[in-house]
Amino acid sequence: MAGGVAYSVAGGVAVGVAYGVAGGVAVGVMVGVGMGVVMGVGMGVVMGVAVGSVFLRLENWLLGLPFNLRYLKNGSFLLPRITLIPLPYLDSRLKNWLLQDWENGIHNVNQLLAYTMQFIPVIKAVNKALEIKPEEQIIWSVSQLANNPFDWQLIEYISDLKQPSTKKPHRAAAAGFWYLHEKQPTKATKAFEVVRSLLYGEEMYILTKTLAEFNEIKGLDSIANLPIPTFPTSDLLRPVTWQTLDRFVKVIEDVKIINRSVSRASRSWALNRALGELTIILNTADTLPKAEQGLIINIAKNWQQRLLQITGEVGKISITERVRSPYVTGDPVMGKLFVGREDIIRRLEEIWLRSLQLQSVVIYGHRRMGKTSILRNAANSLDNQVKVAYVNLLKLGDVTQGVGEVLMAISDEISQVVNISPPNDDDLLKLPYRTFNRYFEEVIKNLSCGLIIALDEFEKIENLIKAGKISPDFMDLLRSLVQADDQVAFAFAGLHTLDEMTADYFHPFFGSVTNIHVPFLSRGATGQILANPAIEDFLLDYTPEAIDKIYDLTHGQPYLVQLIGYHLVRLYNFVFEQGRNRDPVFTVEDVEAVVNEPDFFTGGRNYFHGVWSQAGENGNTQQVILSHLAKSPQGLSLNDLVELTGIDESNLQTALDTLTRHDVIAENQGRWRIIVELFRRWVEKSHPLNLES
Repeated sequence: MAGGVAYSVAGGVAVGVAYGVAGGVAVGVMVGVGMGVVMGVGMGVVMGVAVGSVFLRLENWLLGLPFNLRYLKNGSFLLPRITLIPLPYLDSRLKNWLLQDWENGIHNVNQLLAYTMQFIPVIKAVNKALEIKPEEQIIWSVSQLANNPFDWQLIEYISDLKQPSTKKPHRAAAAGFWYLHEKQPTKATKAFEVVRSLLYGEEMYILTKTLAEFNEIKGLDSIANLPIPTFPTSDLLRPVTWQTLDRFVKVIEDVKIINRSVSRASRSWALNRALGELTIILNTADTLPKAEQGLIINIAKNWQQRLLQITGEVGKISITERVRSPYVTGDPVMGKLFVGREDIIRRLEEIWLRSLQLQSVVIYGHRRMGKTSILRNAANSLDNQVKVAYVNLLKLGDVTQGVGEVLMAISDEISQVVNISPPNDDDLLKLPYRTFNRYFEEVIKNLSCGLIIALDEFEKIENLIKAGKISPDFMDLLRSLVQADDQVAFAFAGLHTLDEMTADYFHPFFGSVTNIHVPFLSRGATGQILANPAIEDFLLDYTPEAIDKIYDLTHGQPYLVQLIGYHLVRLYNFVFEQGRNRDPVFTVEDVEAVVNEPDFFTGGRNYFHGVWSQAGENGNTQQVILSHLAKSPQGLSLNDLVELTGIDESNLQTALDTLTRHDVIAENQGRWRIIVELFRRWVEKSHPLNLES
């Protein structure tokens, strides 16, 4: 009987809440008493009154009512803290707050939910306000409600969870955010599909659809098979979430590498990158909107677990035969193996593809820096818009028959790219300039694209002129060819800029060309060449410390980087052929071992001798300086060098400036030192001070 009265009173009050306070109380009392009579008057009434007093606190509501009615419209009123009965005018007042200032209104909503039991007026007010909102504000308004609600049931109760409809778009949008919070992205996608036409509707549809796909992942193959989506980029409602999704896309790209690559190093790097991205996502999850935060954390943890399961597998790849070396120490580096010079290739593309007319360039830099590789690879990046006739002037050898031999070499290479037969050799030897000019005019007449004549190792021309093998007026010919047509330009590659060349006949020419300096490789590019060579079956790897050590030894000098890599692979293959086991990961100790072998410096003699010889072209002042600097890895000051070398300060400074321009030495905090540590070691060993004259 007591239970009957309690349920009756509770049911009566519930009906009263739905149909109005006064009527609700009356009905509640009538129903409660009526049912109490039927089921037992005495105990029923007692329990009914007791339950009503405890849960509804009618006296609290009635005592507060006069004050609420009096002050409600002025915005200052007393709120019963523990009654479920809706206060008069509260929903109307709250609706007005929301319409006047949505964000402050949301604050008031959360305060009411936190400190009162007025849940029903709050829901009514929010629904009424959203029904009045313009369509372009609906999704933004609901998203603000869902940013950090005191009670997520507010979002649930303003939603249409059964069948979202365009008739009440705010209820469809609310359903989308509710399902996101409940980690049900597929249902969220269906809800946002209803409001795709509204502002931010398409964005939220793509976002939830993407999260739904990411949430369905069962294994690495599922991740690798995900298509790379295209995300919106401007006027975003969820910019932080999109940044996080971009990180997931990077993980997808790395998982594709893990799945398809046979290179242990490539797979290892991709795995580490992917795990790193997922760690960042998890560490920054508190910056995500609350609606999707939990779902994204679950997705990241799921993907992370899938990747962690294969860490052992990636490390267990076995090597059953000699490793093919990807490192190139002699010929130009071509194709996918050519990395680290993308900026220079882009510069050449701008000069030769995007300018109104072709411009001539000088590509200069330290010895064996990859200038030839740049010229050869640039030809492949220009498509068919510009053709490059590459001429290696070192192939001329000892010119004995004058400038005709030089023009023969140039004509032969031009003919290869324009398909016009070169002049007769005898004609070039007898009348070199006239014969070549006629050929060049024919080439221009038949050109359907631009033509770059690339003269590599251009110092050869200066040497031939100095030796009297060709006439200085050869430079006049080149200058006239550059000026002959906008479709033709020259690329000179060598150790110097043209204005550094000593003879006057070079000077009128260099003002019309663009100088492009080829610097040392960056630390990052050095690591890319070593650890990620573009061959699929390279199974060896490097510790980060080993890569740093190689950079410290070479300063990113590309020839020496390749030379160390070559010797490391040779070291591994030597151990492999002896049947001994060793870790396929190179360490600092391995690097030191190969550079301390005598044949390492023997193999690099062309580089080391070349730099040393260049320093001795105009006397031995520069070489004396280098021998002193080689004894002092920490560097020497100008005063130290004056004292040690006995060279007067003016001549010493001139020599230092030249060595600096040639990327041999550098000054830091007043101390001069040799840039490339391996060259310093070679000078110290090969040209000690006690042997200098």
